[in-house]
Amino acid sequence: MLYLLVCLITAVTFGQTRIKGNIATALAAIPNFGIETKIGEKMTFQFDATASFWKSVKGSPLEFTLAFAEVRYYTKDINKGFFVGAHVGGSQYKIQKWDYLHWDYYQEGFGVMLGATVGYLYPINDHFSLELFLGGGNHQGFYKGYKITTNERIDGTEKYNKSGEFLPYRGGLMLVYKL
Repeated sequence: MLYLLVCLITAVTFGQTRIKGNIATALAAIPNFGIETKIGEKMTFQFDATASFWKSVKGSPLEFTLAFAEVRYYTKDINKGFFVGAHVGGSQYKIQKWDYLHWDYYQEGFGVMLGATVGYLYPINDHFSLELFLGGGNHQGFYKGYKITTNERIDGTEKYNKSGEFLPYRGGLMLVYKL
């Protein structure tokens, strides 16, 4: 609720707000939407969220939610060109990790992320743009391990396993609409 109030005040004050949807993730039926608003001459604030609702992909769960708050700096101006951003995010997941693809295991938990994004915003006309971006950083995960076939806990840990990795965890091609 507080976030929506801040976005509304910022949008009214600066008058340069964009909404966006990720074309690349939509092709995999994984929605990713965001809102970005001007906070300075060459700076913006963006909030975006991604969610996968796949209960099973080849017998393994692929359910996750990612949410990010990001500050971006545009090298030309906020309506076109190259940008870099710094973000903080959170995750919630029930997935099979990439290195367990041939095992009967999945992980369920949550995480925090801190990283950077690079991208390019290409204007099509006064209202529409395309944004190509890639982001990643450090993900600190807290999870429990289970057997896929029985849902039995298999990791031998009492509370949560912990792991930290540097990963690419966001990217795509956004269709952007300037309000």
